[in-house]
Amino acid sequence: MKYSTNYALPKDAVLDMPRHAINEQRKETKKQQQRFFFTTLLSRFFVLICTVGLSVYGAKEMYEVLSTNHITWLQWLFLALFCINFTWISFAFSQATLGLLFKLSPFRKKRLEAEPDGVTAILLPVYNEDPMRIRASIEAMQEDLLENAPGKFAFFILSDTNRAENSIREKQAFHPILNDDQTGCPIYYRRRFNNAERKAGNVSDWVTRFGAEYDCMIVLDADSLMSAECLMSMARRMAAEPTLGLIQTLPTIIRADTLYSRIQQFANQCFGPIYAAGLTTWHGNASNFWGHNAIIRTRAFAEACGLPILPGKAPFGGHVMSHDFIEAALLRRAGWGVRFDTDLQASYEEAPPSLIDVMVRDRRWCQGNLQHKAFVPAKGLHFVSRMHLMTGIFSYFSAVFWFALIAVGFALAIQAHFVRPEYFNNLSLFPTWPVFDFERARSLFVVSMALVLAPKFYGWINVMLHWRVCRQFGGPIMLTIDTLLEVLISALYAPILMFSQFLVVVDVLKGRDSGWKPQSRDDGANRWSEAARAHIYHTLFGMLLAASAYFLSPQLFYWSLPISFGLIFSIPLSWLSGGSKRGNVLARLGLLKGPEERRPSKIVSLLEQHIARLEHHASSSNTLKDYVDNREFYYWHLAQLPELENKQFDRHKVCAAWQIEHSDSIDELYEHLNEQELLSILKYRSVFLSLQKFLPEASQNARQSA
Repeated sequence: MKYSTNYALPKDAVLDMPRHAINEQRKETKKQQQRFFFTTLLSRFFVLICTVGLSVYGAKEMYEVLSTNHITWLQWLFLALFCINFTWISFAFSQATLGLLFKLSPFRKKRLEAEPDGVTAILLPVYNEDPMRIRASIEAMQEDLLENAPGKFAFFILSDTNRAENSIREKQAFHPILNDDQTGCPIYYRRRFNNAERKAGNVSDWVTRFGAEYDCMIVLDADSLMSAECLMSMARRMAAEPTLGLIQTLPTIIRADTLYSRIQQFANQCFGPIYAAGLTTWHGNASNFWGHNAIIRTRAFAEACGLPILPGKAPFGGHVMSHDFIEAALLRRAGWGVRFDTDLQASYEEAPPSLIDVMVRDRRWCQGNLQHKAFVPAKGLHFVSRMHLMTGIFSYFSAVFWFALIAVGFALAIQAHFVRPEYFNNLSLFPTWPVFDFERARSLFVVSMALVLAPKFYGWINVMLHWRVCRQFGGPIMLTIDTLLEVLISALYAPILMFSQFLVVVDVLKGRDSGWKPQSRDDGANRWSEAARAHIYHTLFGMLLAASAYFLSPQLFYWSLPISFGLIFSIPLSWLSGGSKRGNVLARLGLLKGPEERRPSKIVSLLEQHIARLEHHASSSNTLKDYVDNREFYYWHLAQLPELENKQFDRHKVCAAWQIEHSDSIDELYEHLNEQELLSILKYRSVFLSLQKFLPEASQNARQSA
């Protein structure tokens, strides 16, 4: 029987993608749509004035709080740290306020759309992920596209999976759905054997190999989901405005089934639109890229986004880890518009399931964001692009400044407790009393908390004023209960995340490279011992903080309780954060259920149907025997392997070939292979061909010859 060697990849359409330097001249901005130029300018002015005004107010009030006579150097340090942190929360408040104004505005930006001429590629980079979950997403989106936009889109599964059994499982999952139906919705699969530059390298490899054939590419994550209507709107908007290089959507978090993912889901769906509206209004055509759920003009990306290799070693040198911010900045430097369209609906993603999973992700993100310090002063970048980079850096350094503020505050308390004040340190008949304005301090604390909580209130009021949306949240009573519950739970987790991010920044500054671990897609159920190992330092620090505060002053103990309480109980809080059994208790009580959980859209319902169907087809073997048992599967994999092999000596390749030659069965062979030898079999054509001796027809011929 003859088996096809076609492994479902289109012909190469090579596109050059030169690597750029950090410092280059900005190209002339392509003629952008100027319909909202005045709105963007006015919005930037609003954010600037609001942030500066609040920051000046906070600095003045804190100066008055500390002393009416003489300020010590330690108090000056406290004042400086307070001003930095107060400016940060003022900036967030200003953006949220701007967002509320535009969400309540009766005027809406109407985006231009036009029918695209060619096919749009949908890229799904995969790295040691659950392939059945990805397959369910692809099948749901393909079903929707076949119904609404046949012949307009093509899927590319771009695998960077580097673990042998994961690779076999992946191929088993995707092989049945691959096709080259140009009139429908083709699905292609490509696996890289060299994982250079991680996700950025994975996408750029596709661009240079196939990019010339596709005007635009939509980049998704392994947990992304988008409706056909959303995909078509993105493609139409790019076709209507040829100077746009990228459109980022606002992904909605779905399928949350743990405590921590549920609070993220509710915050994303209730408060997220307020922040997003503020961002898109002042960003204009110099917005940002979050790495997924976005459409990119392929030739613009190839022209502008060949990432430089940073000088030095990791964590600050080498390949760019957080590539998305930099790619948006480089597109803007090359003259292309980058836009954030928050009105596009049915763009989805999933959240990390537990606090520990967030901490693991934060470690990688922190290193990537701190790498951006090399690009902040780079030549040619738009000032808004620099703001994106600085905001990303400070999102982690803010934890350092908050920690420093707490430390200096306690140092001041210790000084006041142990150091005897000098009432007559000047030649005067009257004593110099140490003054601390408690009333003004209390008022400033109230203002600070109001700035922090205002965006959440804005989200609540925005939903309350839109009755249809309010009903999707369960009505005004459930919305209010969920909002208060989210505020409470987030307040408990906030100091844990703050201290965790502080440790992460210190770890990166020490020069430790985080590597690149795949994100957890399970329910995040951690054992008590795992939570204890992850949070032992949080607990000890919280106990030390509480004990010190109580020793110095009962009032200070109560003031610091919102911080110390969460840290002391970080182990049980972390344990509670993951696990679907614990998280779904809230759902059964009707709490923290988002609109997509109460009334799922068509594409989310399709996803759930495909997930349920595929759960019964998941294979449990994932070994070389799968290739031997399925000859079509064997020849399909063989067709993917390049004819020309690397001539350099590979010890694992030699050992694998020897073991195949001296094994009497596939089970015996598999029992003695290590991970690197198994990868060599899957990688090298000559070695994989040797497996033919175990195919059923080969065994039968051998028996007949005997």
